This record gives sequence, structure tokens and C-alpha cells, in this order.
Amino acid sequence: MRLLILGGTEFVGRAFVEEALARGDEVTVFNRGTHPAPEGVSALKGDRREAGGLAAIEQGEWDAVVDTWSWDPAAVRDAAKTLAGRAGSYVYVSSRSVYEFPTEPGADESAPVVGVEGDGYPQLKRGGELGALEGFGERALLVRAGLVIGPYENIGRLPWWLQRIAKGGPVLAPGPMDLGLQYVDARDMAVWSLEAADKGLGGAYNMISPPGFTTMRELLEACVEVTGSDARLRWVEPERILAAGIEPWSDLPIWLPPGDVHGTIHQSDVSKALEAGLRCRPVIETVADTWAWMRSIGGAPPQRPDRPVVGLDPQVEASLI
Repeated sequence: MRLLILGGTEFVGRAFVEEALARGDEVTVFNRGTHPAPEGVSALKGDRREAGGLAAIEQGEWDAVVDTWSWDPAAVRDAAKTLAGRAGSYVYVSSRSVYEFPTEPGADESAPVVGVEGDGYPQLKRGGELGALEGFGERALLVRAGLVIGPYENIGRLPWWLQRIAKGGPVLAPGPMDLGLQYVDARDMAVWSLEAADKGLGGAYNMISPPGFTTMRELLEACVEVTGSDARLRWVEPERILAAGIEPWSDLPIWLPPGDVHGTIHQSDVSKALEAGLRCRPVIETVADTWAWMRSIGGAPPQRPDRPVVGLDPQVEASLI
């Protein structure tokens, strides 16, 4: 395909670029030029938040557009409007956060969604969806991602666990051990989305692994294995963790205790995407590739400035263990 990626230099956008190039697609990226463009792409510069900022993409034709924007929905609407007559489909990487909270375990794409009033993340992503639909209608593919991990992650969730476990020693492991997790490797999301665009698919798709695809035990043991550390997992029941004032998801990334939030994040129906060809690589592969990337850059991964730093205070961890 002739592919236009809005962004394309960080995490999810970077995954799309690399998977598209691996497919043999002709890739153009459009961004502010803050980060170097990946090798093998054509680069266009502009700031979509400024007047006239889309000038560089006002000419040209593409088979598909990929947009990962998470802020003012007007930026998605304006880009989609600009490209509507010159691109075959518009892949908007949205979020399962657009569903009203809490969603029932097993909820699919028919679950109620939020309105667009307000500036919270769910409202912004839903506004972005509407902007894509306004420009492309049935040709808009809404990829409602859940927890996204993998190489280039700039949120810090899996990287924090890898860094902590690499230090070794006793590690607080939040139970229960067999707690099911759902996530999507950014590369698997990119592969599916590009194939879906090839097929001309449109509409909303939950983009996440099947329920129970892995567990907290499998994830953390994979971290121990790939880092080669002497870490010893010390499993602690959810009640003790919560009683200590430790926040799920932020203090202990990825982990959510059984309940409404876990049901919303880690128990969604993904059958629609699976039937349309979604393939999820084993957790050990995602963990190993993320660790290899972290080692290749020789230090802490980049951190998105608009997202809070995650992780547990070492003194709090030690006291609970």
C-alpha cells in the first residue's frame, strides 16, 4: 500500500512504520520533525495544531492513513477532512476507554460509549473517532486498543517491571498469580490494522488479546527469565496491597485486582478482531523483545510527558514484603 502515517516516530506509530516497511508498503510520515524519521520512509513536516499546519498533506494520494492522535479531536477531524478525497481508508487508533465505565465483563463493540463533553482521555478519543467518521464514514477503521505494550513503549508499564526485576532480590508480585491479563503488542496491532485496511474493513474493533491470554505469573516470570536476574517473586494477596495504600495500575503497572476495573480492562470480548485475523504473539516474545530494545538504548526508556510516571516506591515495596 501507499501509506501515510500521522506521527510515526514513537511507540505505536513507530510500530506501524516498521511493520508497514516489512510488508513492503510505501510509507510516508507526517509530523513536526521533533524526532528523526525512521529509515526507509518519506518525511513530511507540519504541526497539525497550528493554522495551515496540514499544508504538507494537502497534495498526494494514499491507500490508507494511520492516525494515533490522543489530544484535541479537532486535529483528527481536520486531518480526515483534508484527506477524505485522496485516501482509501482512515485507521484511527482509538481506545477501549471510549466505553462507559464500568463495562461488563465480556463486553463487545456494542457497549455504550461516552459523550464528547469534557477533556478527559475517553472523551478525547471518542471525539477523535467521530472526527474520523465525519471525514471517511464507513471507510474509517476505529481500532479500540486496550493495554498496549511492546518495544518502544513510552508509557513505562512493562519497562518498569523489567527494570525492577532486573535489579533482583525479593520483588512484590501482586496476586492472585492466575489473574488473567489482556493486552496487545503494538506490532500485532499494527499488522492487523494494515491487513484490515488492505481488506477495506471499517467500523469499530476491540484491539486486545483474548481474555486470559496470559496471567500475572506468566508475565512476571517472563520478566525474570529474559533479564536473567536473581529476582524472587513474593506473591501478596490483593487485600494486603490495597490496605497498604498501593494504587493498582499506577504504583503496580498492568495489575488490577479482581473487580469492576479488572472486568473492564482485562475481560473484554475481542472475537470480532480475532475473526478478522488478529494474531497475538506469546507473552515471552513481547517481554524479550522489549528488554532487548531497552538494553539497546542503554538506559531508561523515553517517557511521554503527558502521562504520569508509574512504579512503586522501593520503601513501600520492602515494607509490604
